[in-house]
Amino acid sequence: MVQFKLPKNSQIRVGKTWPKPEGAKNVRKFQIYRWDPDTGENPRVDSYFLDMDKCGPMVLDALIKIKNEIDPTLTFRRSCREGICGSCAMNIDGINTLACIYGLDEIKGGTVKINPLPHMPVVKDLIPDLTHFYAQHASIMPFLQTKTNVPEKEWRQSIEDRRKLDGLYECVMCASCSTSCPSYWWNSDRYLGPAALLHAYRWIIDSRDEATAERLDALEDPFKLYRCHTIMNCTKTCPKGLNPAKAIAEIKRLMVSRQV
Repeated sequence: MVQFKLPKNSQIRVGKTWPKPEGAKNVRKFQIYRWDPDTGENPRVDSYFLDMDKCGPMVLDALIKIKNEIDPTLTFRRSCREGICGSCAMNIDGINTLACIYGLDEIKGGTVKINPLPHMPVVKDLIPDLTHFYAQHASIMPFLQTKTNVPEKEWRQSIEDRRKLDGLYECVMCASCSTSCPSYWWNSDRYLGPAALLHAYRWIIDSRDEATAERLDALEDPFKLYRCHTIMNCTKTCPKGLNPAKAIAEIKRLMVSRQV
């Protein structure tokens, strides 16, 4: 029988189990992915126990409590705590989301399992390397491009045209959508992914922008845009309730309409 084995350094081992808090009656277990590049050891999963009567309601509250009171070596990103910065994106109970706005009461199982965003290089523990992700965002030229003279005060826009940007500008670039997309897992070197394409569409339909044709030309590629197979994972997982799949479909529609 053929046997398949993962490379040695990719196998996750059982890590340390920290003691339960004394006297606590409402205890919950947290299993957290750990990896330190400086040790040369395989990734591991450490187990922690928290007194939920003394913990805030969000997953990020639990992580901060673990770092402050149990294990100061635990490493993760966080900033705004309000779902605005996108820093604390991670995989929680199998879902890519923001730890600061994901409630512990939303996790029905007893154990809370926390991992870094999937299919991304890991810097340390729960911190993914987003260098390539940000480079893809930059490639779609996420800024206003104009050819006419700059107005004295501002670029004017009607209320109707402004409303077209609703559901697009709210993206916080957390990468939850792109890292949930199988097409992005397989072709992230060439496929831009849901997040970058949502931002591309935001500028394509901006009435003030005068580079629509150039933006569409840049996306006319078998991989940049058309690797999307409408799996819908991106829309399902977006912690901001946005619809990247619809934005991608609209770009494809514009590609077809301009050829008619």
